[in-house]
Amino acid sequence: MAGGIGAGKSTVTDYLGRRGFAVIDADEVAREVVEPERPAWRALRDAFGDAVLAPDRNIDRAFLADVVFHDASALTRLNGITHGHIGAEIRARLEHASGPAAFVALPLFRPEHRQIFAFTRVWGVLVTPEVALRRLVEQRGLDERDARARLANQPTNEERLAVVDDVIWNEGTTAALYARVDELLGERGLA
Repeated sequence: MAGGIGAGKSTVTDYLGRRGFAVIDADEVAREVVEPERPAWRALRDAFGDAVLAPDRNIDRAFLADVVFHDASALTRLNGITHGHIGAEIRARLEHASGPAAFVALPLFRPEHRQIFAFTRVWGVLVTPEVALRRLVEQRGLDERDARARLANQPTNEERLAVVDDVIWNEGTTAALYARVDELLGERGLA
């Protein structure tokens, strides 16, 4: 499942989880692979220095986000360090997933992920940039400058539309969102 920040992927995956499907959230995996003393944590510390560590030795996510969303080379360095670790963990979880289907929420979906993870269908959860910005500011408490910087570093809806099989527009009610998910599940014989 592809979709940018503020699109509602978590709302969809929470619903799928409640429906009994295996769900893997790449953002959650990304937090786990950088836990203290894990290989990705060491690589981040080496690349960005001890300033990237909070007093409890966890990665200071706010500090790191401020750096990478305002410096393209730092974002490239971060992605180079973490993506391999994240991908390996997602593949391991997919191998152990049970049930009729497993869903992966992958914000930075690229066409090669289809083969890497053996995806049979890719859903795109989309909203307009204006809706995403409003959600980031109002619901997540980001300042507008930070929210805009994060959105600017993500694929556009047009880029996502070119690589997904099914689209879930998430600008209405939660009930409408769930109805669209149920429709897609029904089309796959999973309802």
